Amino acid sequence: MTRSPKDLGRWGEALAAEYLLNRGYTIIARNERTPYGEIDLIAQQASQPDTDLKEAQGVTVFVEVKTRTSKKFGYPEQSVTAHKRENMVSSAQYYLQEHSDKDIDWRIDVIAIEQYGDQKPIIRHFENALS
Repeated sequence: MTRSPKDLGRWGEALAAEYLLNRGYTIIARNERTPYGEIDLIAQQASQPDTDLKEAQGVTVFVEVKTRTSKKFGYPEQSVTAHKRENMVSSAQYYLQEHSDKDIDWRIDVIAIEQYGDQKPIIRHFENALS
């Protein structure tokens, strides 16, 4: 059964959200639209117990999800172009200006998902992918 690109994207985003939830993240928003593009997932990563006050609130994580069912176009993470990276940064900054009145820690991650045929999905999480 072949998925449409839109259905494949939704499936990948749902799988990525589940992956993050299983690792202690809280999902804040999905498919958040900004003037610079859409943010697939926005999550909160809890802070570690022995951190300073600024980190006590954790880290806001903006997540770009890329999903592939074929190796024809390379690895999913290879589709994050320079233009896409610029839009991701602008989208994150816009979101923070609109939704936060304090200085918070944040980063942009990429979650790459591959599923070929009936194989179990392969998930790779690139933290701070745009540093």
